Amino acid sequence: MSTGRRRRARGVVRGAAVAAAAALLAGGCSDGTPPGMRPSLSPRTTGAPTASTAATTGAAPSAPATPTEPAAAATGSAKADATVATKLTAPWGVAQLADGTLLVGSRDTGKVSLVDPEKGTTTLAGTVPGVTHTQGGENGLLGLALSPDFGTDHLVYAYFSTDSDNRIARMLYDPARSAGDRLGAPDTILRGIPTGSLHNGGRIAFGPDGMLYAGTGETGDRGLAQDMSSLGGKILRMTPDGQPAPDNPVSGSLVYSPGHRNVQGLAWDAEGHLWASEFGQDTWDELNLIEPGKNYGWPVVEGVAHRAGYVDPVVQWHTDEASPSGIAYAAGCIWVASLKGERLWRVPLDGTKAAAAPQAFFVRTYGRLRTVVAVDDHTLLVTTSNTDGRGTPKPGDDRVLRVSVS
Repeated sequence: MSTGRRRRARGVVRGAAVAAAAALLAGGCSDGTPPGMRPSLSPRTTGAPTASTAATTGAAPSAPATPTEPAAAATGSAKADATVATKLTAPWGVAQLADGTLLVGSRDTGKVSLVDPEKGTTTLAGTVPGVTHTQGGENGLLGLALSPDFGTDHLVYAYFSTDSDNRIARMLYDPARSAGDRLGAPDTILRGIPTGSLHNGGRIAFGPDGMLYAGTGETGDRGLAQDMSSLGGKILRMTPDGQPAPDNPVSGSLVYSPGHRNVQGLAWDAEGHLWASEFGQDTWDELNLIEPGKNYGWPVVEGVAHRAGYVDPVVQWHTDEASPSGIAYAAGCIWVASLKGERLWRVPLDGTKAAAAPQAFFVRTYGRLRTVVAVDDHTLLVTTSNTDGRGTPKPGDDRVLRVSVS
């Protein structure tokens, strides 16, 4: 990625230190707009039909960049070419190593498997200690990410639930050790993310700026999303050591953006813009363009609301057609894995807006879809999530699919 793209990706928003947060909140607007949050510009739409697609475009960013990438075609393709792994238990986080093998975390067990797509083998790499999962819940071993310097430091990052919190830790990965013992002891870099049986967020990813981003949930306590002293219901941005990034919007705070219900997808496009998926409550799921310091509205608004002080989603879906979890960027599009919707959505981009209505693939074919990883610009890895207690497992579930896209 070019230096210019990296610079465009650097935005940050931190939840203020408690004293700073109190000062900010004290200056709140009468309409409930949190203080210190800039109002969004007037929304603009793509004109894509809402009724037939259940998708609506929303607000533009406050300072939209002039796109240098051509707009993606209105329609494209997605074809499942191969199944690269089967019989996985509630797979959630996926990280691809340089040799093409995959580390796949099991939400419910805390185990991390090593999947070799070429050999078709799955072996145990190790287990993350201290992981807590509630039967029927959403907590457990969630996101995985490799250090930007993995080639030299061999560190794997994990976001996981414990009895007391959600936290992020890093572990040394040593392929020379015996199977089942390749993960070192966790070095916790961040504690205190609120936890619960529901709405734990959990996606982590290193951005083009080398910072670690984490999507968190409000655990069902809606007020946490607007509480700038809480790490719940936010997107966080930190150094690889877990410290607030030095250029975050609020000095000394980890918060990248507030007002989120449950963020489980993070991805950057070719221009360095950050996109995030968002689980709605009863009506609208969202795909958001994330800008540092902007407020994404939950629980005051859900979906496109055109309300001053809150950013509207670029795309929204009815909840029975999405429940969006992992996302990835490839072929000029954001690809969205849908759980309840049981489909893969293609969202073609034109700069910072949708170029056309989203297009659905694999509707009810593979069941619930959880995670999407871009292998290259025309190849994705997609995991199913049918053994998570909410799906209907088929023989061989859960699995990882290789998908060719355009």
